Amino acid sequence: MESCFLDIWQASLNKSGEELCGDQVKVYKTDSKTIAVVSDGLGSGVKANILATLTSQIILTMLRADVPLKEVMSTVLGTLPVCQERKIAYATFTALEIDHATNAFKIINFDNPPTFFFRGGKRLDLNRTPETILGKQITTAEGVLERGDFLGIISDGILHAGAGNIWNFGWGWDNVAGYMEPLVARYPTRAKPVVQGVVTKTRSLYGSLIGDDATFVGLCARKRHSLIVFTGPPLDPEQDEAVAQRVLDFGGRRVVCGGTTGSIMERALGEVIEVDLSTLRETVPPIGYLSEIDLLTEGIITMYRALEVMREANGDEGRLPRDKNGAVMLARELLQADSVFFLVGQKINEFYQNPLLPRNLSLRKNLVLETAQFLKERNKEVRIEFC
Repeated sequence: MESCFLDIWQASLNKSGEELCGDQVKVYKTDSKTIAVVSDGLGSGVKANILATLTSQIILTMLRADVPLKEVMSTVLGTLPVCQERKIAYATFTALEIDHATNAFKIINFDNPPTFFFRGGKRLDLNRTPETILGKQITTAEGVLERGDFLGIISDGILHAGAGNIWNFGWGWDNVAGYMEPLVARYPTRAKPVVQGVVTKTRSLYGSLIGDDATFVGLCARKRHSLIVFTGPPLDPEQDEAVAQRVLDFGGRRVVCGGTTGSIMERALGEVIEVDLSTLRETVPPIGYLSEIDLLTEGIITMYRALEVMREANGDEGRLPRDKNGAVMLARELLQADSVFFLVGQKINEFYQNPLLPRNLSLRKNLVLETAQFLKERNKEVRIEFC
C-alpha cells in the first residue's frame, strides 16, 4: 500500500485578555509514523497553558515509545498539579497516531470534542469505543486513511463560539461539521484553507470577545509532492555524471542551486544554460534555464536569501513576496513541497569559507541543515544526503 502524505495545519484563538493560549498542539513525524496531540488545559491563561503543555508533551513522548494507553493515562493524571480553586488536576486531550506503512490510524480522546472525519468531501461517523482507565472515560476510534480523507481535531472553544447569540450555547459539533463539508469538498488536498475557514468563522461568532481558547488541527491525506534540491559539486569529480543522472531520474520537481552544480547538469544534458537577467536583483543573482530542471539558481547567496524570505513569511507560502527572483522562487518550491531531498556535494568553494570556522565546516552544509530544520518544523519530510 502506497503511503499518503499527511498535510497538517493548525490554528488557535486565545481567550480574550490572555497572552498565552490554554490549548497546546504537538506534532511528531518519523519515517514510520505521525503523532498529533491536542490538549486543552483546565481554565485559561498561564495555568491552562502549563497544564496543556505538560499533558501534550507527556503523551507525545510516551506514544513515541509505544507505551500502553493505561500507563500513559496514569502518568498524565499523576503528573499534573492540582488546581486549588476547582480541586481537579487534568487537561483534556486528543491523540492521533498514524502508521505510514499501512495508513492505519488510531484516535484516543479524553473529554475533547469528537474528531471529524471526511471521505470524498462527505462526513462519515467513526466507530468509537468507550473505555474506562483509572476511573476516567476514554474513547478510541480506528480506521485506515485513503487519499482525500480529512481528519479534524478541535478543542471545545470552537464549539462554544456563538453562545448567547442565534446559536444559543454555541454553534455545536454538528453545525461545525456542516460548515466544514463544503470546505473539505472544495479543497480535497489541502488542510490549511479548511482550518482557516473554520477558525475565521469561530472568531466571527465570538464577536469582539473570544470566550474560550479555540484550536483546530486539520489533517489531509493526499499524494506526496516531492522535490529534489541538488547543490554543490561532489567531492569526487568522477561522480558528477552519476549524481546528475540521479537528479534527472528523480520523480518529482527538480531544483539545482549553484554555478558549478549547474555546470554539471549542463554537461549531463548537453545544453547551455540560458540566464534570465530579468530576475537579477541587488541581493539575488539571476536564475537560469535548462530542460528537465524546474528551477536553476545560484548557490549560497540565493539559498541564504530563500531561507530569510521563508522566515519573514513565517513559512506561509501565501505571504511570500510576489517578486520573481531566484530566492522567492526557491522559497516557493520548498514550501509547496511535502517531501524535500537535499543532495549536497561536499566539495568546498573557497570563496564561501569563513576563515574563523574549521576548514571542514562548509557554509553550504550548515545552510542546508538550517533550512532542513525550518522545513521539518513545518511538518515537511526532509532527507539529506552528502556526496
